[in-house]
Amino acid sequence: MTKTCFIDMPFGKKKDPRTGLNIDFDHIYNEGIKPAVIEAGLECIRGDKERTGGIIHKAMFARLLLSDFVIADMTTANPNVFYELGIRHASKPYTTIPIYAISGDIPFDVNLIRAISYRLNNECLDMSTCEEFKKNLITRIRSALKGPVQDDSPLFQLFNNYKGIEISHELTDVFKEQVQYSEEWKEKFENARSEKSEEIAISKLKFLENELGDLKTVESDIIVDLLLSYRDKSAFTEMVDLYDKISSDVQNAVIVRQQYTLALNRIGKTKKAINVCKKILDEHGGSAETYGILGRIYKDRYKKAKKDNELEAKYYLQEAIDAYKNGFEKEPMDYYPGINAILLSFEMGSEKAAKEIDRLIPIVNFAVARRGGMASTNYWDLATTLILAFLTNESKAADEILPRLLVAGEHSWMVETTADDLERIINLWQNKEGKEKITEKIKNAYQILRNKQKKLKGVSCL
Repeated sequence: MTKTCFIDMPFGKKKDPRTGLNIDFDHIYNEGIKPAVIEAGLECIRGDKERTGGIIHKAMFARLLLSDFVIADMTTANPNVFYELGIRHASKPYTTIPIYAISGDIPFDVNLIRAISYRLNNECLDMSTCEEFKKNLITRIRSALKGPVQDDSPLFQLFNNYKGIEISHELTDVFKEQVQYSEEWKEKFENARSEKSEEIAISKLKFLENELGDLKTVESDIIVDLLLSYRDKSAFTEMVDLYDKISSDVQNAVIVRQQYTLALNRIGKTKKAINVCKKILDEHGGSAETYGILGRIYKDRYKKAKKDNELEAKYYLQEAIDAYKNGFEKEPMDYYPGINAILLSFEMGSEKAAKEIDRLIPIVNFAVARRGGMASTNYWDLATTLILAFLTNESKAADEILPRLLVAGEHSWMVETTADDLERIINLWQNKEGKEKITEKIKNAYQILRNKQKKLKGVSCL
């Protein structure tokens, strides 16, 4: 059996918070790391885009503990990579290879852990020095294979009698079987989600759910992937039904409860959704995600009350603004609650709200720019940048962002959220003097997004 090398690194394009550079990690992997690992005679395994949030992911631990080699990219000082590198160093004395881009200082002395550097050209791997980088990786791998091996873990270097984590062959085999089982289910869910018709996709996901049997005994990462698969297809009733069938320990995971709250709100059980959301805040403290969900619940209540109860609507509007602002203040780099606080403050229309908008716009603009802004490939980065462009009358920027947003929009509920936000701006600006031209542009973008939403749902746009 071929020895394996697990690649622990970010996906896609990420902005380095220290240098401001956008770095294409997929290019670095495909052009540098993967060819070197294969040439050295190893099977190359890259970590998948984990969908399990805060839940401990067995597959990730298995890769870190059982892979013959691990290459960890420390560029951007990604906290997940550093955490996983620490696990590997605590368990294995050698065959761990840290790498980093020469673009800024790493948070500690990389010479102590024999890291291999590579150079960047703009956002990609510098191809003029790529061969040298690959040669260094191949040499390190082959030296370890040939022996004698050298300890590369600081713990094993520091403590002579440190034994690390010893795993029996029997447990290793069981662990590998569990990982393989998990990966097979993830692939099945992905295939179901790839159906263009949401109705067919949901039907296939329900069939897979039945195939899993007693959901109380199913691994947590499989449950979370199924839950998020339902969410991607706007199957909110199925999400609530799934929650009632899973074990209590998985139900209590924060990410599961957050998604349950979101689904409760979408099916109209807003009072229960608020109670669950507030309980999460009481037990785990505030976060941008939890406050963002609470803000969405109050926003939906505001929209409903606006039709027949003005005072009640004003109360829910203020609650929504406060929730979103709390989330943004907790995590200022998470722009989602910030942009919602801005949009709802526009609706409030008071002098105080206007001052708050002036305060928030540059901060939210900075937060989304740190994530890539209009150069990003992430849907929410682009959606937020589009809304900010319209709010600040940057119509040329909006024209550039819209096509990128349409390509990035993979799920109808995501596109629907942005279309709803644009509709809100249109309604606010409909009769405002001097806003005619920009309103027409927003109307055009709104209609394009509504058509995209229908297409993703498998509904004819004619």
